Amino acid sequence: MPTHPNVAISAPGKVLLAGGYLVLDRKYTGLVFGLDARINVIASQIHSSAGVQLNEIVVESPQFREAQWRYGYRLAPEGGGIKVTQLQVGDQIRANPFVETTLSYALTYANTVTRDSHALSPSRLIILADNDYYSQSAAANDTHGRFSKFDVTLRDANKTGLGSSAALVTSLTAALLTHYMPPALFDVSSDAGKRTLHNLAQAAHCAAQGKVGSGFDVAAAVYGSCTYRRFSPALLDGIPEPGAPGFAARLVTVVDGEPWDVEVTGSGSDLRMPGGVALRMCDVDCGSQTVGMVKKVLAWKAQDVDRSTQLWDDLQARNEALAETLRDGGLADLPQKVEDVRALIRAMGHQSDVPIEPASQTELLDAVSRVEGVYGGVVPGAGGFDAAALLMDDDEATKQRVDEFLARWSKEKSSKVKLLNVKGEMEGVRSEDLDVYDGWLS
Repeated sequence: MPTHPNVAISAPGKVLLAGGYLVLDRKYTGLVFGLDARINVIASQIHSSAGVQLNEIVVESPQFREAQWRYGYRLAPEGGGIKVTQLQVGDQIRANPFVETTLSYALTYANTVTRDSHALSPSRLIILADNDYYSQSAAANDTHGRFSKFDVTLRDANKTGLGSSAALVTSLTAALLTHYMPPALFDVSSDAGKRTLHNLAQAAHCAAQGKVGSGFDVAAAVYGSCTYRRFSPALLDGIPEPGAPGFAARLVTVVDGEPWDVEVTGSGSDLRMPGGVALRMCDVDCGSQTVGMVKKVLAWKAQDVDRSTQLWDDLQARNEALAETLRDGGLADLPQKVEDVRALIRAMGHQSDVPIEPASQTELLDAVSRVEGVYGGVVPGAGGFDAAALLMDDDEATKQRVDEFLARWSKEKSSKVKLLNVKGEMEGVRSEDLDVYDGWLS
């Protein structure tokens, strides 16, 4: 049996600060920031007894109750790649489509590219999410620093909307490729490695969610903060189901053999946050039906082509002006640039009859923007009721003022709004030291 190294990989969550809805169309771009809340995956080898052959992968999310998934894997005939089959744990099978699909895609890619039928071996994968991905109301007293123990099943955990599925698929894919492939064929720190990871994670994530999304969340998980222009959905046409004839060759061709028209302009000279300014997230305890909102906005755009196109063109220009102000550090202009974007978001919501920036969020953002040290805020991504992103001075005094304001606001409005600990950061996927996860690997 080959020996594979123990590895740990993390990928960040995301916030689409500007470009909600526009990012679905290749004519336009999104301004995406990575977040310092990360999904972490630790991959290690399972050593079986002499003469015993296991073809099993165990996936665990030990922060949650009943969060273990076991899978058998086999090489399917006729180029079907690695077929993954979920095994029963206890008295039931709890499906996890994002994990299962990612395993099929990543194992097939690794097995095909290494051209070694013995490259795979049994492994254990541990998933750990930084605390801000989930509402802390379910956290038990047993904490290990960054990783709380939640007294609920994963299905019952309340997410805070930071992009956990994209960060999971990206970190899981990267951990599997790093674990099973030699560095000469995959290095997550190299440009070529990130390109492979991006393409493979996009394909797996789209397959797992059953549709081709814009992909900005996966791009942020791989590359960190960036301006993003989506890839053409047709790139993913024709990939068979895992295990079906031709799956392996087609997957590798899509990932490595076809030029992707995605545009990801990374951090540095092209995108950065002004010194001393932080992007912070507010958890607003009220959910939104993003899928339904998107369908309704796109239906409006198709029905009112001239007016919607003009609005989207104007909003793209304002989004680019906001990005330029951030890049140049023009703090005096920042509040107006944020408000310029919000004004057109409200107009889009009014014309499409979709609560992209609902009245309650308008009231909240207007009020919190008057707190000293806050430059403004937006309802990120597709909008709705469940989150707000703030641009504010990165110091303890400003944080305290915002915390106190939100506590008063929540009491007066009988709502729950609080500042999460998470901040924007520029870095994408990265390798981690194993000692970061002491206490979780036993």
